[in-house]
Amino acid sequence: MEEFDENSRKSLKKQKKEYRDEKKRVNEELLSALRDPTVVVMADTLKIRGALKKWNRYYCVLKPGLLIVYKHKKADRGDWIGTVLLNHCELIERPSKKDGFCFKLYHPMDMSIWGNRGPLGQSFGSFTLNPLNTSFLICRAPSDQAGRCWMDALELSFKCTGLLKKTMNELDVKDESSVMDSQRDESRMSRDSDGDDIRGTIVSETDAEKHFQEIDDVPDEDHEDGKMSETSDTIREAFTESAWIQSPKEVFGPDGSLTEEVGEENKSLIWTLLKQIRPGMDLSKVVLPTFILEPRSFLEKLADYYYHADLIAEAVAEPDPFERIVKITKFFLSGFYKKPKGLKKPYNPILGETFRCKWEHPDGSTTFYIAEQVSHHPPVSSLFITNRKAGFNISGTILAKSKYYGNSLSAILVGKLRLTLLNLGETYIVNLPYANCKGIMIGTMTMELGGEVNIECEKTGYKTTLDFKLKPMLGGAYNQIEGSIKYGSDRLASIEGAWDGVIRIKGPDGKKELWNPTPDVIKTRLPRYEINMDDQSEWESAKLWRHVTEAISNEDQYKATEEKTALENDQRARAKSGIPHETKFFKKLNGDEYSYIHADYRPWDKNNDIQQVENNYVVKTISRHSKSKAGPSDQLGSDNTSEASESDEEIVAPKIKKKVVVPTTSKPIQPPVPDERIKEMEHKFDLAIRRMEAANERQSARTINAIQSTLLFVFVVTSVVQSIFMFFMFRKSSA
Repeated sequence: MEEFDENSRKSLKKQKKEYRDEKKRVNEELLSALRDPTVVVMADTLKIRGALKKWNRYYCVLKPGLLIVYKHKKADRGDWIGTVLLNHCELIERPSKKDGFCFKLYHPMDMSIWGNRGPLGQSFGSFTLNPLNTSFLICRAPSDQAGRCWMDALELSFKCTGLLKKTMNELDVKDESSVMDSQRDESRMSRDSDGDDIRGTIVSETDAEKHFQEIDDVPDEDHEDGKMSETSDTIREAFTESAWIQSPKEVFGPDGSLTEEVGEENKSLIWTLLKQIRPGMDLSKVVLPTFILEPRSFLEKLADYYYHADLIAEAVAEPDPFERIVKITKFFLSGFYKKPKGLKKPYNPILGETFRCKWEHPDGSTTFYIAEQVSHHPPVSSLFITNRKAGFNISGTILAKSKYYGNSLSAILVGKLRLTLLNLGETYIVNLPYANCKGIMIGTMTMELGGEVNIECEKTGYKTTLDFKLKPMLGGAYNQIEGSIKYGSDRLASIEGAWDGVIRIKGPDGKKELWNPTPDVIKTRLPRYEINMDDQSEWESAKLWRHVTEAISNEDQYKATEEKTALENDQRARAKSGIPHETKFFKKLNGDEYSYIHADYRPWDKNNDIQQVENNYVVKTISRHSKSKAGPSDQLGSDNTSEASESDEEIVAPKIKKKVVVPTTSKPIQPPVPDERIKEMEHKFDLAIRRMEAANERQSARTINAIQSTLLFVFVVTSVVQSIFMFFMFRKSSA
């Protein structure tokens, strides 16, 4: 037994010695490759953003599997800053507002991408005031052409990484029981983390050619069956798209001013309602009669502005920034001419209610619309519209308010929309006009749009101002609009016309027609698609309000009121339960803004991106090649994030499986659920924090009320004492 233990110890010592020798040999060969001046893929100066978000110029040398960063081009021993290990990195193009071409190297697991040795054996890099980030590196080339060269060179270096591993880990191991002629070559790569060995033969020129062919060639059968190739870095998967059906034919209201006479049977209800409110009161908490309701949700109503979204694609293709904001203004004005049939108000969305639809463009692209009611008091709706192939995203958070002014009502939409042109990095900030309904008590009920609207791009400096004018009491016309386009303080163009008719612009090239919704133009409205009612969840607008809509269609006001009251009572019961509401597809940012959690602000890549698809409110991009080494299940559950994210991922699936138009038993694919225990603990923790915050708010409210009551009591007592004192002084002076 002792002899066996002794042999085991000797064997372990031998293994440790072989391990140290192998590790030393690998380090020496790595340093040899670093020092070899002939092994260079590309070398040039790049701007690199540091941890302090400031840009500095560095000289970068790209070698197979390595990116070496120096302070200066002379690249002396003391100028070395760091060495990036490319076999740990992923490469993506990064959108940027500044000039040049921006790209990013990052570790998909947010770990370090840096090696611990320099080309001359340095252990510590040169000191910099703006240190570089640990898990990613954001670089900027001086021009688009130079940036594309760097992207191609880095892709080549990635391909060389596998070949470099084979050549650098070649090891001759002698068999103790054989002679010199029976020697064999083995290749091992030692890793400190897990100690795995990868074995291979000596790499010849033929092997190297095969290595690159395996990376570049994609077998046809992989495209057909969607399986993942063992010799390719491309990950493929099938992504099931939602079952879309074309929306019913649109119903347009009459041309001209929007007016309506109130029926005699409904006048008593209006007078009863008016007795409960006072001028200046917010009507968001007032229960309105069903006969004034338009049979659809406010979330769906907001989608009326995007039937001409193809006009944004024209702005994306426009090189002149002045003409670009003219086309953006044209798109904005194209959303107002459709009017409801009569003076109707859409349903107030229920907290947690959602709506989705899409429009198909003539160029084959698709615009997706996602909306959710994220708050009830105050009523806040968040929306996200995306068409990466056409080059734009739109996001917004809208707070709906209603004000009563005696003989008129105003529906005010507080909030701004952000229209982003992805390829140009431009964002246009837009606010919305308010709707004014007058003649409630005296005269004919008439609806108009009013208020000042601004469309502004900070990057270009251009700004459009539109004034929606209300008809004056004497003279004038309905639905008039005036505006201008300015660059700084310089007025470049003027706009005038009717927002539901012809609008003209007078600019440097003279006066011309900007927008005119003729019958031929109306025919070009993009076809809208929605989800079949049977496939909708219980919280989607059409299904949630279906009983109210059916009753209104049947002109059964009592049934409509009953169903509407039931929905509102359920909402009040949930609010009183004390459980905070959690949004589904939007997250709250600083302030009152919300953002779509699956937003993707990358420009469209014609060579890689195939199509945008939607499943269960998740809009993703199907691409040819992967930017992440995660497995198919991880890819399906990953989110496309905005530019602010430091770990962008991409769905990769060359084949799209479409559902039958009217499926019966199909269910949408759900993203993989993380560990249930962790998720449950996080949920309980968030719930406890929210309850604590709610309790603190209630306690603060009680404290404020107590202070106010105390101050009021002190004021009353002081007033009484002062009155008594004045009374006695008056009597004394009279005597």
